[in-house]
Amino acid sequence: MKCKFCGHEIPDGVLYCDACGNEVRIVPDYNPLDDMLTEQVRFSIDEQNEGKEDPDYLAYDRTRVDVRSNTGGRTSGRSGATGRITGVSARTTRRTMNTRVTGDTSIRATGKTTVLRQTGRTGNTGRTGRTGQIADRTGGGKRSVSRKKKEQKMARLRRKRRIVILVLILCIAAIAGISYALYINSYTGIVRSGNNALKNQEYSKAESYFKRAIKKNKQRPEAYSGLAKTYLGQDEDDKAENVFLDAIDSQSGNADLYDACFQFYLDTDQTLKIPELLDDADDSVQEQLSEYDIDRPTYSLDDKKTYDDVQQVTLTAGKGMTIYYTTDGTDPTFDSDKYKEPIQLEEGENDVRAIAVNKKGIPSGTAQKVYKIVFPIEEAPAISPSTGQYESSQTIEIKVPDGYTAYYTMNGKTPTTSSKKYTGPIKMPEGETLFKAILVNSDGRSSGVTTRNYVLDLSSSKGNSDTSSNISGSNSDSSDISTSDSNTDGLGTDTTTGSRSNRVITGKGGASE
Repeated sequence: MKCKFCGHEIPDGVLYCDACGNEVRIVPDYNPLDDMLTEQVRFSIDEQNEGKEDPDYLAYDRTRVDVRSNTGGRTSGRSGATGRITGVSARTTRRTMNTRVTGDTSIRATGKTTVLRQTGRTGNTGRTGRTGQIADRTGGGKRSVSRKKKEQKMARLRRKRRIVILVLILCIAAIAGISYALYINSYTGIVRSGNNALKNQEYSKAESYFKRAIKKNKQRPEAYSGLAKTYLGQDEDDKAENVFLDAIDSQSGNADLYDACFQFYLDTDQTLKIPELLDDADDSVQEQLSEYDIDRPTYSLDDKKTYDDVQQVTLTAGKGMTIYYTTDGTDPTFDSDKYKEPIQLEEGENDVRAIAVNKKGIPSGTAQKVYKIVFPIEEAPAISPSTGQYESSQTIEIKVPDGYTAYYTMNGKTPTTSSKKYTGPIKMPEGETLFKAILVNSDGRSSGVTTRNYVLDLSSSKGNSDTSSNISGSNSDSSDISTSDSNTDGLGTDTTTGSRSNRVITGKGGASE
């Protein structure tokens, strides 16, 4: 323990500071010596206690203090015991302290009140009397002091704890405030504010937030998606799509933007645009977004060769894929024919287009093949009668196969589909006629040209009529002729291109061969 006046260290049991001489007060508000002296006085003046030793509770084993005092007192009370008590000395039966304190003490007791005065003189007098050795503090006092110190210490700790907690709360509040301010002005915070505005249909405010976020970070896709949704909420679909397309034009290698755009197409049922956009993307983007890269259907027939008969083509795709196709030259959609069995190819050109769609509804690019099927064309048409000179009325007939149409001319020009269409037997005109005909199939392909040279003379003599009859009825087989159309004076020549025909040659004299 330290002296409160000079700070000198005071050993236990000492009542006065050796350095400054001031009295040591263990408990400032309570002095146990007063109670001890009062009890000792009461014990001394009690007649019943004469000859008895002081009780044990007035003596202390741990510390010994010799108190030498001259006491004087007066007592008065209802019991009638009044007078002055002088020279009352009290001696304790045990001397247990190494330090003895003596002093002149006067005690005046009146009734229940006892007043103690101490001269303050100290020293080792060696006198023995009725002097009590009293302890500087009792066990209860020690416990009280210890308890008070603990309470004070606990109070200080509680006070410090409260201060620390308050400081921590203030620090946490400050950190939270700073963090919130930073978050609100961060990309994530701005996008979140935009989404909240969009949720409340505050489109102008949402648009402002998302554009602000895009300026803060052009690479991240969240703000673009939010801005597109803002335009969709106002029925501006084209504007919403252009949000992504414009960003992709300036950031062609940003796979996150492509992914956000594809998700936009999925949400708006425009999935057919995904493969088209992906085909134009960089290879690195295609690798990162391989889940959107669906293999196109494959065809069982090669489209580089020409077929001369009807064909069937089979389409195949990956497992779990659905195939949609068209044969009219238009790109397939989800409303096109669903592939279930081989496709029949007809004569002519067959434009077969197909897409494959996975379970998520993501389509492949359009696969296309054009098949050409050409049926063999008929040879030049057969025409009757054969070339010759006739003196009686005749009709010209053309043999037309199924699936063909015949066209003819009678002025020597080569017929086309713009020429006269053959519908039935034709009356041979009088005089000389160079008759030509062709066949045309349903695909517009033309056959070779058959030529007949006719001379009809109805004014000839009767004698010549027999000859004419014989001439008109005669015919002979001839070999194929692949020469150009010709006409000679006095001769009629049948000409065909790539066909077998009959030929009759007549002269003016009516000779026949």
